[in-house]
Amino acid sequence: MSAPPSGTAILLFLKVTLHVGFAVLLGVATLGLLAGGGVNGSRYGWAALAAVLAGVYLAGTLVEKRFAAGTSGFDPRRYAVLWLGTVTVLWVMLLAGSADFSWLAFPLFFLHLHVLPRPVALVNIALLTAAVIASQWAASGQAVPHVALVLGPVVGAAFSVVTGLAYRALYRDAENQRRAADELRRTRADLARTQHDAGVLAERERLAREIHDTLAQGLSSILLVARAAEKSLRDGDSATAGERLALVQQTAAENLAEARHFVRGLASPQLQESSLVDALRRLCDETGALAAARGSGLRCRLEVEGGPAELPQPYTVALLRAAQASLANVREHAGAGTAVVTLAFLGNEVTLDIFDDGVGFDPAGLDPVGVDPAGPRPDGRGFGLRSLQDRVAVLGGSLDLESAPGEGTVVAVRLPLDGSENQA
Repeated sequence: MSAPPSGTAILLFLKVTLHVGFAVLLGVATLGLLAGGGVNGSRYGWAALAAVLAGVYLAGTLVEKRFAAGTSGFDPRRYAVLWLGTVTVLWVMLLAGSADFSWLAFPLFFLHLHVLPRPVALVNIALLTAAVIASQWAASGQAVPHVALVLGPVVGAAFSVVTGLAYRALYRDAENQRRAADELRRTRADLARTQHDAGVLAERERLAREIHDTLAQGLSSILLVARAAEKSLRDGDSATAGERLALVQQTAAENLAEARHFVRGLASPQLQESSLVDALRRLCDETGALAAARGSGLRCRLEVEGGPAELPQPYTVALLRAAQASLANVREHAGAGTAVVTLAFLGNEVTLDIFDDGVGFDPAGLDPVGVDPAGPRPDGRGFGLRSLQDRVAVLGGSLDLESAPGEGTVVAVRLPLDGSENQA
């Protein structure tokens, strides 16, 4: 079975029927007037008046149609009463010339009910009905009008009123549906815009985290090692300078690979051909080498507890970035002699602890995860732990920081496992 027509389709059908009916009735009445003859050519005068009525009616309907279709900025609704009054006056004048124009009263009934307030429309319909009865009575030449002559226009008017009120109710319902549809479209547009903005913000945050944890840390290391190489050259130690320049090239190459991969949203290249354990072990070796290039005696080692599990890519990336950011802080700020990275697989969770025996600090001025409440500093520092906290929070994990002056620092990351990971 086909779906029932919508209210808008019914309204359009009724509107077209109304306009066509008005045109047909006006044309039939005009032809009857011309065929009936007249004195001193007056029938052509009445025909001209009918043409004026047709022009006024057509102009109003065309302007209203263009406005409804959105092709015209002119709003005809403020002139609707004036237009209806003009049409009605022209019809009354034609009715005085020929009773054949009486039938035009029925389309006019609908127009009055649609344009005017209901009480005013009902009064006007009563007056129009009386005008029709008077015209029919005058045309019949009877001293007393026949009951059918009165009853016909009255019943027609009553039927028109009932139909017009139903049309008006349907029109209001269609308008409500249109407004609801417009509101739904605006809501969808706002939602799409909000989702787009959220997606842009999320991508910016992702890039910020990746840039900080890879490029920023790598460039910082390159700068420090390059300065150390420059010092070696000034001291005449070309062998050490060459080693440090080779480390600069290696670090630059690794960061270039990182940049190319995170732009494409891929995993870290350090994790593509090796496990997390191997990547962390290389990171510890690189940390020691970078510290040595700066003249520091920092020793870094990796300890693994439990049977290594095959972790999802987001877990391995988050843990590797946590180790990178934490060891970078150890190299730059801790003044430590030893750093220990402990990766533990505990069945229902995986943990990563980064400990150093450096100078430590008082975390009293920081929030529970060691982030400065004031946010990153103007030079871009202070973003690492906040970025790491966001990474861990997305995976449902936790990040804790413990430190005290002179007692070193521990960064602890906990990520829950759902038990579906395959043991390696």
